[in-house]
Amino acid sequence: MNDELPLLKLQALMPGLPDSDSPAPERLIAGNPRRDTWNQVDVELTKCRLYCGLWRSEPGHWRIEMAACEHELFTVLQGRCRVHRDDGSFQEAGAGEALFIPAGFRGSFEVLEAVTKTYAITVSQPG
Repeated sequence: MNDELPLLKLQALMPGLPDSDSPAPERLIAGNPRRDTWNQVDVELTKCRLYCGLWRSEPGHWRIEMAACEHELFTVLQGRCRVHRDDGSFQEAGAGEALFIPAGFRGSFEVLEAVTKTYAITVSQPG
């Protein structure tokens, strides 16, 4: 157990300024959405790194790839999105629904209605 990690509350309106970006041009499928991230946890744990926070995006669609050691679980607070697999299948999530993206995933992320989500990402460390 790590006693230095905070007890953390994530909410749809986070204080402070986010880190903002847009998808890389070579990954864009539709739109050019602004994405805002309030990363609240970035900590090295035993054999993995944990990232946790709030993420918001305007509508758009772009390609995503998870590393072989990277997993994400997110819960949509507001809006609607789809995660598409390269085989054409997809899962859609709206407010109150969560999606898990497994390591090695290849596909795309589509924001249908402006989305606000909480996320937890783990990245396994070699060794």
